[in-house]
Amino acid sequence: MGYLRINYDALKNFCEHVFQGYGFPEEESRIITDVLLAADLGGIESHGVQRLIRYHREITEGMVDINAQPEIVKETPLSAVIEGKDAMGQTLGYRAMRMAIEKAKKCGIGIVAVRNSNHYGIAGYYAKMASDEHLIGICMTNTEAIMVPTFGKQAMLGTNPIAFAMPAGKETFLFDAATTVVPRGKLEVYAKKDGTLKPGWAVDENGRESTDAERVLGNIIAKTGGGILPLGGAGEETSGYKGYGFGMICEICTAILSSGTTSNYIYKTPHRSNICQFYMAADYGMFGDREDLEARLAKLMKEIRESDKAEGQERIYIHGEKGEISKEEVLRNGVPVQEKTYEEMRMIASCTHTEQYLPLCAES
Repeated sequence: MGYLRINYDALKNFCEHVFQGYGFPEEESRIITDVLLAADLGGIESHGVQRLIRYHREITEGMVDINAQPEIVKETPLSAVIEGKDAMGQTLGYRAMRMAIEKAKKCGIGIVAVRNSNHYGIAGYYAKMASDEHLIGICMTNTEAIMVPTFGKQAMLGTNPIAFAMPAGKETFLFDAATTVVPRGKLEVYAKKDGTLKPGWAVDENGRESTDAERVLGNIIAKTGGGILPLGGAGEETSGYKGYGFGMICEICTAILSSGTTSNYIYKTPHRSNICQFYMAADYGMFGDREDLEARLAKLMKEIRESDKAEGQERIYIHGEKGEISKEEVLRNGVPVQEKTYEEMRMIASCTHTEQYLPLCAES
């Protein structure tokens, strides 16, 4: 399958109208689209417009409640727990991080745990919401069980990403990573390509390494065993237990603190995902002058970039830097979209009566 290039503004316009076509209000459609396309802008194809087909299924099958009214079930000046009531993950995530930000501005820190949400896109989007307001942002989500714990062959934890962001003057340090070797979306991307995964990414139902994308995805969907390895890989020699541990930390912050559903029970209730999330904003002004602390971080980032390079390498990147480079390129040349994804967009346009907004594309 080849790639097509779609103008960013045209793609944004299409997605906003698609979500309005499902029944979301205009502002919520804008938020969902902004989160979705933030992934494509940052070069994260796995969580970008190729995920439209997933949201189409979850919305049309009733897993997402378009008219949900999330409820705060416990709150203090520093914290809150939100019962999501199956709302769209992006709208719920935006609301939760806004609440964490406002609490942090008043009290120095704000933490919001959410239960019974849905897939919300990239965790880094919400962490950056806080950093854009000169706060430290942290965000996590659990997901359907897809990680095989060290020495296991049954998926028990999700990809469970952790994101952290802090401004550094004109730049932002932004770390956003799954605690598995790769996220599920990466398997979907490779399944659309030639169906072959990279060695060391996943195991089959017997716990043996597998590079067959369809087989691994099929096992995950059918819950017949196998899944993606923790960050670090199989066993202990390459520190796979560390990725497993990071996955557990995410699980504790999301499912346990919200009194919600752990990864091994997500998507096991008919027409519900039961995903849990964690949002934190912290005012680093509690520790010193904000501008000084940002300047100190900027200095460290500069010194790392300018440090000695490995043989054959010309550049050291700071987390978030490649995303900014990708954003410039995408805005200039368009969003790269697989042909299969474009065909899915065509089908979704038909279902939502938004064919007139389907963007034209060019060969990549």
